[in-house]
Amino acid sequence: MSNHRHVRSVSALLFAALLTACGDNGGAMPEMPPPAVGVMTVSSASHALRETLPGRLEASRVAEVRARVSGIVEQRLFTEGSDVKAGELLFRIDDAPYAARRDAAEASVASADAALYQARYQAERYESLRQDNAVSEHDLVRAKAELKQAEAALLAARAELKAATIDLQYTRVTAPVSGRIGRGFVTEGALVSQAEATPMALIQQIDPMYINLQQDSRRQLQRYLAASAGRLTLQQGDAVDIELLLDDGSVYPHKGRLLFSDINVDSGTGQRTLRVEMPNPDGLLLPGMFVQARLAQVVYQQAFLLPQQAVMRSDQGDSVFVVGKDNVLQLRQVTVAGSSEGRWLVVDGLQDGDVVMTDGFQKARPGGPVQPVFVDSQGE
Repeated sequence: MSNHRHVRSVSALLFAALLTACGDNGGAMPEMPPPAVGVMTVSSASHALRETLPGRLEASRVAEVRARVSGIVEQRLFTEGSDVKAGELLFRIDDAPYAARRDAAEASVASADAALYQARYQAERYESLRQDNAVSEHDLVRAKAELKQAEAALLAARAELKAATIDLQYTRVTAPVSGRIGRGFVTEGALVSQAEATPMALIQQIDPMYINLQQDSRRQLQRYLAASAGRLTLQQGDAVDIELLLDDGSVYPHKGRLLFSDINVDSGTGQRTLRVEMPNPDGLLLPGMFVQARLAQVVYQQAFLLPQQAVMRSDQGDSVFVVGKDNVLQLRQVTVAGSSEGRWLVVDGLQDGDVVMTDGFQKARPGGPVQPVFVDSQGE
């Protein structure tokens, strides 16, 4: 019984306190203060839009080392996987047949030169005799014709000598370009053929490297139209800032350079190719690697950078909360062009001086009052 009396006394005290509180407030419940929310004042500035595009690496030069004469490979003079210089000797092909052919061609030149000497002497002699009417006009014409034939024969012999010399030089297979050479496709003792242009090795120049990036052609068209209207600037050539992202997410230490944008669009994917040149002094990049490149190809003249949590994104569009007159929260539609510096780049829907909510979304409602707390400013 004592416990029941204790409970009734506590209840009575609470009821009395409640009546007292209601009496002090005219009988109404106390109003809750407006929720405190984090906000920032935005101002427009020129901002570059960084777009991440996928692509693959390829060597800037690829040269197939092929046989230009037929014969047996006598020596391979390079180390597989090493760097070679243009003109460096890679293979030796048995040159004995080609040396003999060159010697024969040299003998033919000497013979033709002697025949020319004789024909010239004969023509000059007949010319002199003709002045004295010692020979007929027919004999003089024949002597001059034989002189021209001897001159032509000497030219042909010299051409044959040049061709034989070139074939002899081709028995020394050299590197057409500087770069890294892979495995040898033939070994000593292999028969290579000029007719089939036997591949012997592959050289790839990997400094610099090329990156072939794929870009949406429709998006690029929209940007061209926006640039024509003066809303943005399209950077070209060396003005485009390009970073390479490696597989582990790290940024490659060297900057790339945009070489050109292909005018052809893939009819199946709607993509077009951008080619980027990337320095590779340490040989870290290899042909065939899948990479991503971050390009600052577009610069908006008047844009706003907002923290990512400040923008609400949905299928219906992008929106932000703006603190208006009397600290009343308003929902406003905006246009997000992309991300930059880890923030959303808003290009439409905001004005300089707008106060945008960045924190406290669980406590605030559109059309309701809030207590703004300035926690950040744009660009910091």
